[in-house]
Amino acid sequence: MKSEGAALGLRERKKQATRAALAEAAVRLAAEHGAENVTVEAISEAAGVSPRTFFNYFDSHDDAFVMIDRGVGERVRRAVREAPASMTALDAVREALATELADVEEQREIWDLRATVLQRSPHLLVRGMGAHMTEELELAETIAERLGAPAFRTAEGERGSRRPGPCAHVPDTSALGLYPRLLAAAGTTAVRVAVEHWCAQGPDASFPDIFRRVFAYLAAGLPEPPADG
Repeated sequence: MKSEGAALGLRERKKQATRAALAEAAVRLAAEHGAENVTVEAISEAAGVSPRTFFNYFDSHDDAFVMIDRGVGERVRRAVREAPASMTALDAVREALATELADVEEQREIWDLRATVLQRSPHLLVRGMGAHMTEELELAETIAERLGAPAFRTAEGERGSRRPGPCAHVPDTSALGLYPRLLAAAGTTAVRVAVEHWCAQGPDASFPDIFRRVFAYLAAGLPEPPADG
């Protein structure tokens, strides 16, 4: 008999496969017809599921085009929390992100199509940026927790309160400390730069090599490369 853990793993893989199929269908349809002309029904039909199933995986129509997957952020944060204590926070973040990006090279066409869709629909780009900013803050909280910082929550369970004045739109994240915020931002930016550079290099480029180089620069403190490099 299969163990309960194995059964849960199989269900999780099936869920990830369904989400991936919906996101791929959405991006392909949007690249061909424009995101504004693609319905939830059309996406669901292309992925072979019902419209009701669509909303089990995405909160809104737009999230499928942006390929927002809350599960990715949750897995990255769990990996950072569970990384060996001997590993630096930067290395823990790098390895957690590398695991999630292990199959990027197999999905090059979808990444390229997604970039086209976002360029044609600026509101989707804004939607994606907002989601990534939320995940970045949550990653910073996890890094702060790993480093022994106090929990960053108010008594009501909300994140830090907002302040009056010109920074009223910015949550007060001072309790997190500067390093966790900077590392989370640097990590997510490093992924974006690595993906963009890899896409620009053509089909022969190795994403894992580019990803490791980007994080090696961060670990070294961003020294200037030699003139011939």
